[in-house]
Amino acid sequence: MLFNSIQFLIFFPAVVILFWILPSRWKNPMLLIASYYFYMNWQPAFGLLLLISTLATWGGALLIDRWRESDPRRSRIAFRTTLIFNLAMLFVFKYLQFVGDEIRNLLFSLGVGIEIPEFTILLPVGISFFIFQAVGYLIDVRRATIAPERNLGIFALFIAFFPQLVAGPIERAANMLPQFHRRPRFSFDALMAGLELMALGYFMKIVVAENISEYVDSVYLDVNHHNGTTILLATFFFCFQIFADFGGYSLIAIGAARCMDFRLTQNFRQPYLATSVRDFWRRWHVSLSRWLSDYVYIPLGGNRVRPARHYLNIFLTLFLSGVWHGADYTFMAWGAYHGSLQCLQAAWHKHSKFSLPDNMLTRSLKIAWTFFLVLLGRVFFRADNISDAMIAFKKIFTEPGIPDTGTGKIYLCELFLFIIMLMAIEIRNEYFDRHPLPTTSDPTRPPEMSAVLSRRSVAHSALFLAMITSVLLIFGNFSGNAFIYFQF
Repeated sequence: MLFNSIQFLIFFPAVVILFWILPSRWKNPMLLIASYYFYMNWQPAFGLLLLISTLATWGGALLIDRWRESDPRRSRIAFRTTLIFNLAMLFVFKYLQFVGDEIRNLLFSLGVGIEIPEFTILLPVGISFFIFQAVGYLIDVRRATIAPERNLGIFALFIAFFPQLVAGPIERAANMLPQFHRRPRFSFDALMAGLELMALGYFMKIVVAENISEYVDSVYLDVNHHNGTTILLATFFFCFQIFADFGGYSLIAIGAARCMDFRLTQNFRQPYLATSVRDFWRRWHVSLSRWLSDYVYIPLGGNRVRPARHYLNIFLTLFLSGVWHGADYTFMAWGAYHGSLQCLQAAWHKHSKFSLPDNMLTRSLKIAWTFFLVLLGRVFFRADNISDAMIAFKKIFTEPGIPDTGTGKIYLCELFLFIIMLMAIEIRNEYFDRHPLPTTSDPTRPPEMSAVLSRRSVAHSALFLAMITSVLLIFGNFSGNAFIYFQF
C-alpha cells in the first residue's frame, strides 16, 4: 500500500499547488487524473472497478431521466438495474467471502458433504464510500431532486474526487457538481483555513491516534491476559483513537478541498459532547448518518408509521450502519447495539414524563452517560471477533483490577495529555458552533470589531501552523499506519 498518513503530507499539498498553477480549463482534468492515480496506488485494478461503477451510474442516470416522462416503466427498470449493479458490486467484493464462509461452516456443522468454493477477494479501499455516493446520486435523479450530470468528466470527478474518495465524507451531487462546474477562485483566507484544517487533522492522526493505538492494540490483541479495568481503559482510549483517526482524515480531506476552493460536508461535530445516543449520531460521521436517514430510514416510513414499525425502522437503519462497516459479526453487533439504544431512547421520550432541568450539571451528566454507552459499544467495534468481545464484557463487569500502565514508549500520562488537548479543541469548536462570530450585520457590535473578529490574520494562521508543526515533531508517532476507515 503506497499511501498512508505520512505520504498524505506530500501528496495532498502537491496536488493543491499544481491545481493553482494550471489554467482553469485544466484544473478538473488534473484533479481527475490525480484522483485515479491516488486510488490506483493501492491496486491498479481498483481504478477499473471505480471506472465501471462510474460509467454504469452515469449512463443509468441519463436513461432514468430520458424515459421518466415518455416511458416510466423503462425508467424504473433502468433505475433498478443500475442500483442493483452497484449494490451487487459492493456485495461481491465486501460480503461474498463472508457469506461463503458462513454457508460452508453451516453445512459442515450439519454434516452435509457439499463443497462450497472458497472466495478470496481483495477488498477495494473505500468501496463503501464511493458506492454509497453513486447510489445516493441515482436515487436523487430518480426522485428528480437533481438533474443528471451530462458531462462524463465532471461526473467521474464527483465520484473519484481524491480528498474524500477513500474515507468520505459521503458527498451529495447537489453539493459537489455545481462546484465542479464553476471556476475556482483563489482566496488567501480559504487557503490558510484549509491548511489549518489539514494541520489539525495531521495532529489528530499522528499525535493522538497513532500514539494511543499502541496501548489499545497491546490490550485487544490478547484480551484473555488482561483484567477488566485494563480492557475498559483500552476501550476508553480506543474511543479517542478512532475519533482522532477518522475525524483527522475528514479534516485533512475538508482542508485540502478548501485550499482548492471546494467545500466538503463537515463530517464530525464534537461527537463526544453529545447529550444522547441520538445526538451522538447527529454528530458522528454526519454524512453517513444523513445518507442513512434520507435513503433508508425515511423511505421505510420514518416516524410516520405505527410505533412498533417506527422502532423497527430505527433498528434496521442503525443495523445497516453496522453492516456497512464490514462483513463481520462484530460490526453487526455494534449496529444492533446502537439500534437498540435508539429504540429505547425513542420509547422513553414517547412514554416518559420525567425530565431534568437544563443546566450545566445535568448537561454534563448526560454527556458522561452518553459517552459511557458509546464506549461499551466500541468493545464490539474493536474486538477481533464476537468471542473476544464477550470475554471483554465479562471481564469489564466481573474482573476489576489494577490497570496495565503499558510498556516501552507507552506512557498513560502522555495519552491522557493528548486526549485533553483534543477535547480542549472540541470544547472550543462547540462554543463557536453555539456562539458564532459576529458579522458586520450584527447591530450589537461596531462594524470594525465585527470585521476584526471574522477576518483571519496572517499572524494568527502562521502561529497556529507553527504550533501544530512543533507538536507533530515533538510528539508525533510517524509509524505510517493507514487510516482505520480505509478498510471500509
